Amino acid sequence: MALGLLATLSYLGKISQPAFLNLTLGKLTFVSQTKGSLHKSSKRCIVDHINEEDKDCIILFGSQTGNAQDFSEKLAKEGSTRFGLRTMVADLNDYGYESLFKFPAEKVAIFVLSSYGEGEPTDNAVEFYEFITEDCPPFSLGAHAEAPLQHMRYAAFGLGNSTYENFNTVARSVSASLQRHGARLVGDLGEGDDAQATTENSFITWKESLWEELGRAMALEERKSNFEPSFIITELQSPAETTYLGEGVGKKLMGARNHFIDFPGPNKPSIVTLLRSKELFRSPDRNCVHLELDLMGTGLSYQTGDHAAIWPINADCEVDRFLRVFGLWEKRHTSFSVSSAEPTIKIPLPKTTSYDTAVRYYLEIAGPISRQSLATLAEFASDKFQKDALLNLSKDPGHFHKIVTSQLLNLAQLIETIGPGNVICPVPFAVILECVKPLKPRYYSISSSSLIQKSSLSCTVVVDSVQLQGRDFKGVASNYLLALKNQQNKEQPDAQNLTCGLMGHLDKYNLNLAIHIRHSSFKPPADTSRPILMIGPGTGVAPFRAFVQERAAQFKAGHSVGNSILFFGCRKSSEDFIYQDEWQVRFFAAKFIRGSAVN
Repeated sequence: MALGLLATLSYLGKISQPAFLNLTLGKLTFVSQTKGSLHKSSKRCIVDHINEEDKDCIILFGSQTGNAQDFSEKLAKEGSTRFGLRTMVADLNDYGYESLFKFPAEKVAIFVLSSYGEGEPTDNAVEFYEFITEDCPPFSLGAHAEAPLQHMRYAAFGLGNSTYENFNTVARSVSASLQRHGARLVGDLGEGDDAQATTENSFITWKESLWEELGRAMALEERKSNFEPSFIITELQSPAETTYLGEGVGKKLMGARNHFIDFPGPNKPSIVTLLRSKELFRSPDRNCVHLELDLMGTGLSYQTGDHAAIWPINADCEVDRFLRVFGLWEKRHTSFSVSSAEPTIKIPLPKTTSYDTAVRYYLEIAGPISRQSLATLAEFASDKFQKDALLNLSKDPGHFHKIVTSQLLNLAQLIETIGPGNVICPVPFAVILECVKPLKPRYYSISSSSLIQKSSLSCTVVVDSVQLQGRDFKGVASNYLLALKNQQNKEQPDAQNLTCGLMGHLDKYNLNLAIHIRHSSFKPPADTSRPILMIGPGTGVAPFRAFVQERAAQFKAGHSVGNSILFFGCRKSSEDFIYQDEWQVRFFAAKFIRGSAVN
């Protein structure tokens, strides 16, 4: 008999990633999804676009959390300013690749690819990945069938995590497929390892080697030039009718649930209402929130095992800090328009908005700092001490780790730390847009069964809070959700809790939040009679709550349901044994389910 084994593993700052395995005769093997053959794409031809835009270097990214996209944009900027390359950055999902065999020999393609979960491609790279790793992609059936990509030059860098078995699988597989079809790799295949916190250092080392290789291959000459922003900011004397301030376009959409805020990018969220929320921990210093979100009228649907992508709002204190240190405090509500200096560059904001709105909703102001960005910021620092400190941090990875990474400092906190008194860092906002990543959604396993909750979903979120010397580090999304829970239940937040602009002039959000659904291959077995073993410590149990709900409902409906065993771990059963009463009820009602809690 085969036993399905399902386990979720989590570590600081990462979504719990489930694994589904077959357990047969004592051997564990991954169950993989069957890839279907892809039909001819109706998307724009990548080769035609490169030629039309007269580019000689295209950087294509597969990104889930924004890191690969950020690296791609910095690489393109450096290629343009240092070497005069005509670069462009492209989302892999925006183009078709059937004509890749026509890629011009004098140009170069650079792939920056994240591996997600158990070695899977990111959402925006799935189609390309399945296309390029097919045994016979369409471009391999014409002339030069044995080496259809013989004229193509490419480079590649992978972002992965070595705690997972399939480390950097996407970059390795794409590179192997390109070479199998005749493409030539320039330099080495670069790899970053998030488990070692060395991804950016590895990227910097790899790109310096790449520039040397490309310099020889493309006769590039390094030149000195000042930083030229890719965006143009124009302040407005009065707000335009379509200025985004956290609500919809103009007053006519103010009441429409699905048009509160415009998020750039392919995954457009819908606005859902928080139905119910509660605290799951009984601990004085830790929080875990249960949220139920209303999907009625949104067009959203999910299947058991899917993820909810929640778009957070930055905390009030961090918004205030950021505006203050960059000299934007007095004009936080000033409206501006933003445009790109070059048509292939995507704008990370609505075209008209305010500084407060941009910082609150669109920029990752509380996220990790890029060491590469500090040298750019140093160019605009008016204070010599501040300028020297930023330059030193940008050049010395050990010093950067000691001052920034180990202390979990965000950019505004760093400026406060190194700046004398209240000296601001007068960086143009157009430059800030290139140094601070766009705010990205956070992914949470849905902890409800779509069989039970058809028009709503549940999430189970542990609140990220780390005690440091003299202060606490607060996770952006989880503390935003805690603030929502506190507001809904009219609970007075603790002194350490963050507030997130849920009231005041932006109270259109109130108890609504922006989400989209990420479909997952992690599902309960289709054969309900198949026994399963589930292992989920802490909030890693979230998807298994959904599985248990589903199996209990199937059992009640008369289906043949196999034995189900759940192993759950917690620190103290008196404090963080989440859903304890619910487990007992379901285990009693459905005798095929057995559970074990381990301290």
